[in-house]
Amino acid sequence: MPLEPQASHPDEPAGILVGRREELTLLRAAVAAPPSLALVEGEAGIGKSRLVRELLAAPEVAGRTTLVGQCEQLQEPLPLSPLLDAFRQVGPTLAGTDVSNPVLGALAPLVPEIAERLPPPPPVLADQGAERHRVFRAAAALLGELGPLVLVLEDVHWADPVTFDFLAFLAAHLPSRLTVVLTARTESGRLPIREALARAPSGAARVVGLRPLNRAEVGQLAGRILRADPSAGVTDRLHERTGGVPLLVEEVLRTLAKGPATRVIPARPEALDDLAVPEVLRDVVVQRLLTLDDDARQVLHAAAVLGQVADDRLLAEVTERGAGEIARSLTSAQALGLLHEEGGHTCFRHALARQAVYESVPAAERRWLHLQAARALESEAGAPMSARLAHHYRLAGRHQEFVLHAEAAAEAALAHGNDATAARFLLQALGADGVPRTDRVRLALKLGRAAIDGLAHTEALPIVAGLLVTERLPAAARGELRFAHGRLLRQAGDARAGYLEIENALGDLADAPAVLGRALAVLAAPETVTDRHMREHLARCDEATAAARRSGDRGVDIAVRITRAGLVLEQGRPESWSLIDGLLSGDDLRTSSRERVRACLNWAQAALHVGRLDRAEALLAEGRRVSEQAEYLRLAEVVDLVTAAVDHAAGRWDGLIGRVRRMGGDDATFGAAALDSRLLHGLLLAAIGPAEEAAARFGEVVAVAERVGAVWPLISARTALARLLLMTDDVAGAVDHARLALADVRAKGNWVWGAAPVVFLVEALNARGPDGEAAALVDEFEAGLDGTDAPRARAALLTTRGVLARGHGRVDEAEALLGSARQVLTDAGLRYDEAQAAERLGGVRCERGEPRGGADLVAALRLYGEMAASRDVARVCRSMRQFGIPIPYPWRGGRRSLGQTLSPKEQRVADLAASGRTNQEIAGELFLSRRTVESHVSSALRKLGCTSRKDLAALLLNADG
Repeated sequence: MPLEPQASHPDEPAGILVGRREELTLLRAAVAAPPSLALVEGEAGIGKSRLVRELLAAPEVAGRTTLVGQCEQLQEPLPLSPLLDAFRQVGPTLAGTDVSNPVLGALAPLVPEIAERLPPPPPVLADQGAERHRVFRAAAALLGELGPLVLVLEDVHWADPVTFDFLAFLAAHLPSRLTVVLTARTESGRLPIREALARAPSGAARVVGLRPLNRAEVGQLAGRILRADPSAGVTDRLHERTGGVPLLVEEVLRTLAKGPATRVIPARPEALDDLAVPEVLRDVVVQRLLTLDDDARQVLHAAAVLGQVADDRLLAEVTERGAGEIARSLTSAQALGLLHEEGGHTCFRHALARQAVYESVPAAERRWLHLQAARALESEAGAPMSARLAHHYRLAGRHQEFVLHAEAAAEAALAHGNDATAARFLLQALGADGVPRTDRVRLALKLGRAAIDGLAHTEALPIVAGLLVTERLPAAARGELRFAHGRLLRQAGDARAGYLEIENALGDLADAPAVLGRALAVLAAPETVTDRHMREHLARCDEATAAARRSGDRGVDIAVRITRAGLVLEQGRPESWSLIDGLLSGDDLRTSSRERVRACLNWAQAALHVGRLDRAEALLAEGRRVSEQAEYLRLAEVVDLVTAAVDHAAGRWDGLIGRVRRMGGDDATFGAAALDSRLLHGLLLAAIGPAEEAAARFGEVVAVAERVGAVWPLISARTALARLLLMTDDVAGAVDHARLALADVRAKGNWVWGAAPVVFLVEALNARGPDGEAAALVDEFEAGLDGTDAPRARAALLTTRGVLARGHGRVDEAEALLGSARQVLTDAGLRYDEAQAAERLGGVRCERGEPRGGADLVAALRLYGEMAASRDVARVCRSMRQFGIPIPYPWRGGRRSLGQTLSPKEQRVADLAASGRTNQEIAGELFLSRRTVESHVSSALRKLGCTSRKDLAALLLNADG
C-alpha cells in the first residue's frame, strides 16, 4: 500500500509546509510558465502528495482547471487508468469547451461518463498500434482544449506500460497551456520515461527531489502536531527513529497523542522509547521483505537483531554465511529501500524500519539470533561490551548470563555518571527469573543508589520496598536499603515518609559510619520536612560530622560539609558564604562534578529563600555549566526549576509561565521538584490572572504539601493565598492563611522563612485598625532575625515596622521605613518584591498628598508592566485614578505586556469595548457574532483583572492617554 497520505489530517494546519519552500517554488514556476513538465521524486512517505496539495492551493493555480489521477498498485494495472480517472472529473468543464475535433471521439468508449459530450466514436482500426496512437492523440487534444490546465498523476512508479508510453508521447506533443506534474518513488529505480521527459520539445522536465527533513525541520513539524515546542532531546530522538520522513513523524506523534503521554512528549525523549511501528510503515516493510529470497531475508533479520548499522563481519559470524553472500543480501535489501549508505556504512533507513524488520522475525529465530550475537561478541578480543551482551542474553532468554552482564553494564554506566542507564539495567536484572536472594539484595542496593540520581525512582520504589518486607536481611544491608528507600520516597515527593524511613534506618547503620554519615546529612536538610525544628537539623548535622570523621571517607565528609553550608544559609547566617566559597574553591568539589552540581543548586535555592539573588544566579550558572558538561540527566529538571525561580525573582517573566506549566505537569518525573514548580505557576497566575486559577493552584500545593510534609512549598503557598485574598479585600481569609503559614514558621524555628507571612499578616491585621497582635508579632519577628543577613527578611522587618507606624499615624516614620525597605529590595534585584514595595510606599505618600507618591506608583506600574503582571497593573491603575494621578502610556513594556496576555482579537475587542461601543456594534465592525464578542469581552476582563467595562475603559484608555 502507498505510504503517502491521500488526504490531510483534519487538525493539520493549512498553508504551512515544513522544509519544502524551495521545492514548492520550483513547482509554482513550472505552473506559471506552461507548457511544462515536473517530476516530484522521493522515497515513500517523504511528502510528495503533500507538496502537490500545497501546489494546487497556490495562487498560480487559481483559475486553472486541475485534474488528478492516481496510479494503483495492482497485479495487472489497467491501461491508461490514472489518465482516464482524471478525465472522468471533467464533465461539467466540457460544457464550455470546443469538442468538435472528431479524434476526441476515440475517448468515448474509454470514458463513458463523458461520452455524450464527445463526438461519436470513430471506426475501430484493425491495427492495434494505430488505435492506441489515435487514443493518445485524443487524450492530448482534450488536455489542450481544457487548458489552462494542471494535470497531476500520482505514484507513476505503479503506472502501466501504456501510461508510460502515453507520457512519452505527451512530452513530445505538450499542449501550450498544459502543466503536467508527476509523483514517483525513487526506491523503485529510475522511471522508464525519464529519458523521454528529459528530451521533451518544450524543455526538460523539472525534477524536484524531496530529501528527508533535517533535525530542525522535524522539530518544527513536531511542534505543529503537538502544539508545543519539543525539547532538543525529543527532536533528536524523533529524527533518529523516523529518519526525517514526514509521514512517519506525523504517524508516530499522532499515535502517541492518543494516549496519556500527550502532555509529556514535548519535553521527554523517553516518551518515544518502545514506540510501536506505524501500521502504514509495517505493511510496506513486510511487503518488501517478501520480495527478498530466503537467504537475503535471513541476513536482514540478523542485521535487525544486531543493530542499526549492518556489520558485515558480525553478520557473517552470526549467520554462518560467507562475505560474498552477506554483500549480495545487503545489496538486495538496499535496492528495496530497506537499507541505505550513510557515512560509509550500510544501515537501516531509520530506527523504525529496523524495528519493523525485527518484529517480523519469528520469536524462536529471534532468540537464536540473539544468542548467536552474544556469543560472537564475547569471542571478540579486548574488554567485553557488557551492555550489548546483557541486551542479547536477555532477549535470548539466558537469565544467568544476562544478570551477570547487566550488573557489569550498570557498574560501567555508574562510573561514567549515567545513573539512569545503570538503574535501567539493574531493574531488568532484578526482574529476571531465578536470581538468588543474596544477588537480589546486592542488586537492590545498587539500584537504590542509582535511582536516586537517575529517573527510575518510580520503578525502583516498589522493588526496594518489597525486599524490605519479604527478605530477612543483615542489619547493615537492611539499614542501607531503608536509607535508599527513604531517599526514593523523597525524590518521588513524599517528604515526610522518606524522612521517617531514613530515621528508622539509623539504628541499623551504627557499624556502617559512611552510610550513616550520608543518612544523617540528608536528615539535616531543613527545607523538605515540616515537623522537625531547626535545632534537630543542627543536631543531625553534628552527628553526621562525627560519623564522617569516623568513616574516614572524603566523599561523606564533603557531603556533610555541603549540607552544613546549606543549613546555615537557610537560617540567613552570614558565615554561610565563607563556608560555601571555601567548598567551591577547594579540590573536593572541583573533582566531583556531581556533588558540585548538587551543592550549587541546593545553595542557589537557599540563596533565593533569603533574598540573595546575586549569589543565587552565580551558583545556578555554575551548577548549569557543570551539569551540562557532565550530562547529568536527573538534575536537568532541577536546573530548569531553579532557573525559573531565579527568573521569577529577577522579573524576567517573558515566556516563563509556559515553561513553568510544563515543569509542573502531572507527568513530571521528579516529584519533589514538581511541587515547587506548581507553586511557582500559582505565583505567576496570581500576578497575571485569572485569580481563581491561582487560588486553586495554591490550594493544590497546600493539600499535597500537608500530606507529604514538605515545609517550604507549604509556607509559601499559604502566604501566597493570604496575599491573594488581601488583594481581593478578603481580610479575614488573608489573616487565617497567614496565621497558618506563621504556625509552620514557628514550628520550624526559622524566622528568615517568615518574611512574607509576617508582612501579609501584619497588613491584614492593620487593615482592621491598630492591632496589638501585629505589634507583638513584629517584635517576635525582629528577635528571630537577630544576627542574620537576609535581604528579604530585612526588607520585611522594615515594611512591617512601616505598616505599624502608618496605622498609628506616624506617617513620616512609615514613609522612611517603607522607603528603606524598597531600597533593600532594589539593591537585591528582587524586581517583583520591589514593585510591591514601590506600590506600598506610593500609597502612603499619596494619602498624605506627597508629590513623590505619584512617581512611586508610576515606578510600580512600569515594573509590573515589564513583567506583564496584568492584575497588578490593573490594581495600580485603580489607585492612580483614585489619587488623580495621570497614567502614562506607553510605560516600558506597557501595551506589549498586555498583548502578551490578550490575544490580538481579544485586544481589539477590548479596545472597542473600552471606547464605549456595545457588543452589537463591535460585532458589526469586526464581522463577528455577538456571542463571540461577549466571550472576548469576558476573557479580557478576566485576564486583566477587571470587574467591569468601566475598569476596562480606565485601564486601556488611560494607558493610551
